[in-house]
Order: sequence, then C-alpha cells, then structure tokens
Amino acid sequence: MNEPVVRERGGLSLVWLIPILTAIIGGWLIVHTFSDQGPLVTITFRTADGIEVDKTRIKYKSLSIGQVEGVRLSPDFSRVEVRARLNKDAGHFLRRDTRFWVVRPTLSARGISGLGTLLSGSYIEIEPGEGAPQSLFVGHETPPVLQSDTAGKRITLMARQLGSIDRGSPIYYQGILAGEVLGYEMANDFRNVLIHAFVKAPFDGLVRSNTRFWSGSGLDLSVGPDGLRIKTESLQALLFGGIAFDTPDGQELGVEDVAGLVFTLHDDLKAIKDQSFVSKVRFVLFFEDSVRGLTVGAPVEFKGIKVGSVIDVRLEYEERNSSFRIPVVVEIEPERIADRGALMKRSPQEAFQVLVKRGLRARLQTGSMLTGQLYVDLDMQPKAPLRLVSAGRAEPELPTVRGAGFDQAIASVTGMVNKLEQIDFLAIGAELHGTLKGTNSLINGPALQTSLTDLSASLASLRGILRVVDSRAEPITANLEQALGAARDALDKSRATMALVDGAIAPESPLHQHTLRLTQELTATSRSLRHLVDMLERNPQALLFGKQPAKEAVK
Repeated sequence: MNEPVVRERGGLSLVWLIPILTAIIGGWLIVHTFSDQGPLVTITFRTADGIEVDKTRIKYKSLSIGQVEGVRLSPDFSRVEVRARLNKDAGHFLRRDTRFWVVRPTLSARGISGLGTLLSGSYIEIEPGEGAPQSLFVGHETPPVLQSDTAGKRITLMARQLGSIDRGSPIYYQGILAGEVLGYEMANDFRNVLIHAFVKAPFDGLVRSNTRFWSGSGLDLSVGPDGLRIKTESLQALLFGGIAFDTPDGQELGVEDVAGLVFTLHDDLKAIKDQSFVSKVRFVLFFEDSVRGLTVGAPVEFKGIKVGSVIDVRLEYEERNSSFRIPVVVEIEPERIADRGALMKRSPQEAFQVLVKRGLRARLQTGSMLTGQLYVDLDMQPKAPLRLVSAGRAEPELPTVRGAGFDQAIASVTGMVNKLEQIDFLAIGAELHGTLKGTNSLINGPALQTSLTDLSASLASLRGILRVVDSRAEPITANLEQALGAARDALDKSRATMALVDGAIAPESPLHQHTLRLTQELTATSRSLRHLVDMLERNPQALLFGKQPAKEAVK
C-alpha cells in the first residue's frame, strides 16, 4: 500500500483572502470616516434651555452645518458646555471673533423673532469672524443686533439718563429707519450713560462731527392756535424708545471720521435749539408777589416770545431788618432779540439798563390756570415806578411790578365768594317757595278748572257756527254774483236807453238830469256789490261776526 505524500504549497492561501479584504475595506472606511469628519467645537452657555443632544442643529443663514453631540456642566458648575460637530467644509468658520447664540422665540424692540422655532425647535446660529483658529467659544445669550457684514458706522452717544431706550431701539433720520441701538453701559463718572449705536449705509454718510442727536421717545404735546398737536417719531419709538438725528445745513461741513467721538443725546429738538444761543446774561429780580408756581426752567417772555428762562429761585434771610426776600435769577439770551438800530450793539447789560430807563419791567404771570404754573413776563411800562431792592448781588437787577398772578386770581374769587355770602338766600328761597305755592294753588284750584271747561264749550259752539257759515257761504256768494250780473245788464240797458234818450231829450231838460243821476246810482250799486262778493269770498264768517278792523285782518 502506497503511503500519501505530503507536499507544502508555497504562497498565501486563498482562505485568508476574504479576512484581508475585509480588514482593508474596514480600515479604508475608518480612515474615510475620520478624514471626512468635521471639527468638534465646544460652546459654553449660561443655560441649556432649548438645546437637545442629537437634535439641536448648528445653522448659518438657515443652512444646517452641524449638530449638537453632547451637553454637560462645566467643572465649576457655573455654565453649560455644549459639544457640537460641524461639517468638514465649515471648519474655516471657527475663528477668534466667531459668535454663537441660541435662536428662540423673542419679543424685543425690533419686533417678534424666532417664530419658526416653535415648530422646529431651537437651534444655534453661527456668525463667522476673523482671527486665529479656535475651538472653545463663549456663546451669547441674545442674538446680535447687526451682522458683521452690515455696512455702516458705529457711534457712541452720551445721555444724562437712559429713559426708554433699550437694545434694538430704532434710530431715525427724517422719519426713516436708519440704524439701531447696539447696547449701553454706565460711564466712568457714574453720572452719565454711554449708548452704543450703529447707523446703516447709506445714512452713515450723513453722520459728521456736527451731527445732532435727540431722543425720539414718547409724545410731543403742544397747544397752539390750531388746537392740540401730538407728534411722535413712530409707534415703535413710542413703545420701545428711539433716537433721531440731523446734520445742520448752511454750516461748515463737519469731519466725516467720527471714530472716537462721543455725541450728546439731547432730550428733544427744542433743547438743541435752546442751546444754539451762546450769549447769555444773568439778572436778578425781587417780586412782591408770592412765587408759588414759579420753578427753575420757567420761561422768561417778552411780548409772548421766549427770551430766557429762570435758573434759580431761593429764599434769603436779611439779618439787617429781620426780613425774608426771594431773589429770582433769570438768564436772558440777547441773541433772540433782533435789533434794527444800535441798541443791541452795546453790551447786554448796558442795553438792558437803557430799556429799564425807558420802562422795562418784570412781573409774574400765570401760564396755566389748571396747574398754577407761573412765568416771568417782561414788558414796557413807562408809567410804572422804578422799584429796586439793591441787595448788592453780583447780577444786575431788573425792576419788578405786581402782576395778575395766580394769587390775584384767588383773591378775586375770594371777593366774589364773600359777596355771595352776604346775600340772604334763605329769604329768597322762602319768597320763591311762597310764589310757587300760590302758583300751584291757582293752577290746581276749581276756578281755573271751571274756566277751562267753559272755554272748551265756547270753542265747541264756535266750531258749529263756523261750520254752518261755511256751508251757506257758497250759495250766498252765487246769489250775489247773479244779482251783480243782473245789475250789470240793467246798467248796460240804461246806458243804451240813455244814449237813445240823449239824442231826443235836451241836455237842459229835468228828464235828462234825472236820467244821469239814475245811471250814477246804478254804477255805485254795482261797485258795492262787487266789493261785497270779494269780501265774502275772502272772509265768509263776516255774515256772522261782521267786518274785522284793518289791523286784525292783517294779522
């Protein structure tokens, strides 16, 4: 029996081919997966509200570029760390200035945003930035007001108080939306507020070093000859605050580069116009009237035109005569007065001294009877005495006279009340009560009732008589017309007969004279009958009551 011969085959066995191919394909898939995998980024937020693992997307311009893979607390438990994987082609977005924020439904001064997340859920928005590559970021809690690619100019405003201005408040130019407020912070002196804003193109070219900004929040109420006027920049500015700006015309153009400049935010446009008057002169006034209702900022007017304002009202004690006095310091702006001569070319103090010699006096006037607010009224009163206190103050003094202020109005009302108190209203009431009682007894008494009953019966009888007269008036009128026609026929026949007789009878004979007289009487009778018929046609009741007088007929 032959023994088997065992031979060793050289090379690799085909059995190992499949595991080798599997390992190669698996390795290739692993390498391909890692090579195509995007970068991993870590973002820290204050809370994880709306963020879910494997659901929350990373979006750029509404396009998904990544997804959240994990959420955990930071080592100090102060923030939440969100780990997200971005697509490979979005790796260049991860720079130092890149910003992340969570998009949720939000109501702000800019309106309602993020409504789409009510159905799709919250997502993380990314805004690419510049700088060195980075993988750890601090997320923003609120979306940025402006995107980094928005053209425009950043400005800084300073205000005494913030008011209703908030992040996202609009900025207007001539009523057109031109920018938004980016944010605000306290100034270093802790007395003012710095407001950071952005003016979009092409309105940024209008912002220069001489541009004026004022608050456009709230309502501007004014009462004039045409009634009550209400003005506001827009409904959005009324609700969420706003700012308006303008660059003056007719002046030297300001510098266009405003980087580093801090603009003043005025309360309103009126405040800007008031500050345009540079020259200001102070005077002191001493009034005999009560200054209740006179406040700092009250206007100083001349002939109804504002020429200044009150800047100080205080109480002083005079130890020399143990009395009190109230100096009122006013600030007058001479530039508001246009001079056609040489008076205002002098110094303001000299010009007002000349006006005082000519009769310039100051008095308190009531600006509003509703609020009792007072203002200082300047007027020329040459006959008024020159009253000066000469208190030795640094400010020159303007003479004053007593005015028709609120106290005088109260005194007049008090005098009227005192006169009314002297009237015996009880006696007048008693007499009025007696008169009313007598009138009541007369109206409700039996005599008046009997008279009304008799009058009613008389009116009923009169109606019956008039009804009979109306029924008989037409036949009587027809008979009279027939009689009038017969009389006319007789007259015509008499005239014909007269014509025949006239030829036969001599004019001097008695028969001729009697015939003429008969003809005249027939004519008069016919005329009377005609008048009677006309009168009965107009007034048939004349057959019963007779002919009315001429005046009553006219009535």
